Amino acid sequence: MARIAAAAQRGGRLPHSVQLVAVAKTHPPDAVRAAVEAGAKIIGENYIQEARAKFEALIHIPAQWHFIGHLQSNKAKYAVRLFHLIHTVDSLALGAELDRHAGKAGKVQEVLIQVNVSGEATKSGVSAGQATTLARELAELPHIKVKGLMTMPPYFDDPERARPFFAALRRLREDIRAQAIPGVDMMELSMGMTGDFEAAIEEGATLVRVGTAIFGGRA
Repeated sequence: MARIAAAAQRGGRLPHSVQLVAVAKTHPPDAVRAAVEAGAKIIGENYIQEARAKFEALIHIPAQWHFIGHLQSNKAKYAVRLFHLIHTVDSLALGAELDRHAGKAGKVQEVLIQVNVSGEATKSGVSAGQATTLARELAELPHIKVKGLMTMPPYFDDPERARPFFAALRRLREDIRAQAIPGVDMMELSMGMTGDFEAAIEEGATLVRVGTAIFGGRA
């Protein structure tokens, strides 16, 4: 947390403006419980099936659960049941399915739009040019609330090489925010992982997804 606070200050922001998402992929419930006891407030999961088992084992822990992996539409009902925030909405079809299940649950599901800022074919997400259109479309769904944007830059050994991708997402967020789309507040930027989260924070990240630095290597 000291590194997060220092990076926020370097970016001219208050430390509490950045939230840590402890990425628990492949790690058992006991490790998640220990992380929460050590101060983690948000648990990030990549896979629905794994998350369901852990959520049932840890239903009483005082933490939010965020979904940060690729989400298939046929898993939308489980995502709505389990997660406070879904970081990876990249199509109107997925948004509509989440909206349908959120309506059944009497819930407004908070989501982020995943943007493929690098244009890599292997990564999910809409292009930067499509993000505004998707935000407008999702804003029409009564049980969906768009809270911001998420990205995964290419992998680099040097976090400075990821910085331009983080800056691009911040500028896109500012562009969409300036349009004042009703129902879209653009408060969150989910970007940065163990190897590059400090650069991401300096460029405006509000949510950093850190796993290895908390849990160690994959279980």
